[in-house]
Order: sequence, then C-alpha cells, then structure tokens
Amino acid sequence: MIFSVAHILLTSAITSALALIVAFWRLPRTAWLDILAITVLSGVAVLLWRLSANMPQLNDDGLPGFSANDWAAPALTFLFLTVFADLRAPADPGRYRQARALATLAALAVNVITI
Repeated sequence: MIFSVAHILLTSAITSALALIVAFWRLPRTAWLDILAITVLSGVAVLLWRLSANMPQLNDDGLPGFSANDWAAPALTFLFLTVFADLRAPADPGRYRQARALATLAALAVNVITI
C-alpha cells in the first residue's frame, strides 16, 4: 500500500504536535531552541522517512499492526534529535533526553495508529 502525501503530512503534523507537548512538559521554558528543535525535527524526520520509503514492501505489516516503516520513522526521529543534541548542547541535558525519548515514543504511536 502507498500512502498519499496528505496522509504523510498529517502523520508528520500529529507527531510534531505531540513532540511539542512533551517538550513543553519536560523542558524549561527558557529552552525555547530545544523545544523548537524537538518539535520541528520530530515532524521532519517522520515526513522525510515516510515520503522516501513510501513503498508497499515497507508499509506491509511484518508483525500484526507494525510495518518496517512504523519502526523506522521513530528511529530516524531519535537519530535527528540525538544529532541536534550532539551539535548543540541542550540547556538541560537530562530533561532533553527524557523529551527525546517521549518524542520517539510519540512518533512510534502516531505511525502505528495513523498509517
């Protein structure tokens, strides 16, 4: 099955919205760049992965309810957020790691539920 660009954009937008919520919850309000990075990079990672890997073989569920793309999109989210933190030290590294983990779990949930 192939998904429409609109469907993939919606999935990305929902991921960004959930990432924003967890970033606001876990990070200090003064860490606006970290909050923005978690929000934007989570959505961009899902968007880029899903657009580039939108092919039947990767969208078919190998495990009931889980496709290769369902697992890979959150992994790319984690990778993007880790690279950002390695290039620019977060304001609160411990809380950033928590927000990154929660954003990754949100990406997994959104990819399994919406796609």
